[in-house]
Amino acid sequence: MTVDGYPREHPGEQVLTALTADDIDTFRAAVRGDIVFPDDESYDDARRVWNGLINRYPALVVRCSGVADIIEAVAFARRHEVPVAVRGGGHSVAGHSTCDGGIVIDLSPMDGVRVNPKERTVRVQGGATVGDLDHETQVFGLAVPGGGASDTGIAGLTLGGGLGHLSRKYGLTCDNLQSVNVVTADGEVVTASQNQNEDLFWALRGGGGNFGVVTSFEFRCHEVGPDIATCFIGYSHEEATEVLRYFRSYAADAPEEVTLTAAYARVPELPEFPEAVWGDPGLAIFGAFAGEPAAGEQEFQKFRDVAEPLVDLSGTMPYTDFQSRDDAFNPPGRHNYWNSLYLNELSDGAIDQIVAAGERAPSVYSNVGVMQLGGRISQVDPGQTAFVHRDAPFLFTVDAIWDDPVETEENIAWAQESIEDMREFTSRGPYVNLSGVHEEGEELLRSIYGTNYQRLTEVKAEYDPTNLFDHTRNIEPAS
Repeated sequence: MTVDGYPREHPGEQVLTALTADDIDTFRAAVRGDIVFPDDESYDDARRVWNGLINRYPALVVRCSGVADIIEAVAFARRHEVPVAVRGGGHSVAGHSTCDGGIVIDLSPMDGVRVNPKERTVRVQGGATVGDLDHETQVFGLAVPGGGASDTGIAGLTLGGGLGHLSRKYGLTCDNLQSVNVVTADGEVVTASQNQNEDLFWALRGGGGNFGVVTSFEFRCHEVGPDIATCFIGYSHEEATEVLRYFRSYAADAPEEVTLTAAYARVPELPEFPEAVWGDPGLAIFGAFAGEPAAGEQEFQKFRDVAEPLVDLSGTMPYTDFQSRDDAFNPPGRHNYWNSLYLNELSDGAIDQIVAAGERAPSVYSNVGVMQLGGRISQVDPGQTAFVHRDAPFLFTVDAIWDDPVETEENIAWAQESIEDMREFTSRGPYVNLSGVHEEGEELLRSIYGTNYQRLTEVKAEYDPTNLFDHTRNIEPAS
């Protein structure tokens, strides 16, 4: 039997056969959420993740209904020495939210959001998405910065730092974190904040899912919306170099309210775009203005004056509509390989390389991009949180996206080659949430965390000394 063209094999069956009926029955009785096994009808749906490139077969998937289920799942994995992967509510492009032959602790049923408008705070469960969060906070004209798509998971986004359309004005998602509740490797429930378990709180702001299962996040909110000025201006590929050079000069002293990205890609076959240019290569400048919409519309006019746009989807729109606008560009099930590098500068040579990489993309869905950083991001000391690349002015990104599994090798090779070619222009590593799929090792981790790496290994040794939570961009505990 096959699933999606892949041989159906269950590496987890060996784990299951090592367990007694009493082991399974005891676990079932202790958990209120659903437990999905390989022979269940819902197994193939339960094991799949958003990224079609990832095809793994866990022994069981625990769809947790609450914190008690998480504690039981962690205890079960520890007691029976089986691999553990934790799934939030979103993409998990690198595939860390699933595993072969282990237990997936699935938080996606835990998607509650509770807003305190008086205090301008919000409590978000670990399985919620950006869309879930925005839906509730916008009732009160509030938002938490982070994410560029509504189906992004809040947990992974925050634990990796959290870049988004409001970052230059209000910081990273993790910069707005006030406290978290965590189930640790020994099954203890702890709260981490500036005043409790401070070392854990430090590590969770950028250090990924290495330190436990975060069951809920409390964020500080900001007044945003309900309407926001947005930018999406597309140019022909002949104009790409000139527009990128203007983007560089504009970013040098742009107001903090502006967070923009330049992306080189092919025009998607979507009704929002003129059919005459479907499939043509080009450059898009997109983002938002975190301030009065009229001021934002005036600011984005500058990009219309650089070159004649092919398409202009800019305008004032509801914040929730803007946050979900990119969802249609990359639906679930496609194959994805995403990587990145922080740039020291956006030199002419780097711009030429970006355009060349975009021209070579083997898939019509793929893109290369440059995100404008700085602003509030750079005003936080690099040692204040685990997220270290505070002073980088730009982030270069490569998104390889394709449909046919036969094209996997070609597309990943293009993405990796594009990253290697850009290393000439930077001494930095990647953003942890965009750091490849199969890559691993201490060298990569040191490039991600820099001077914060050693401290992260020490926090890991304190909260997860046996490395139970190793299905992450894994930081091993200090010896």
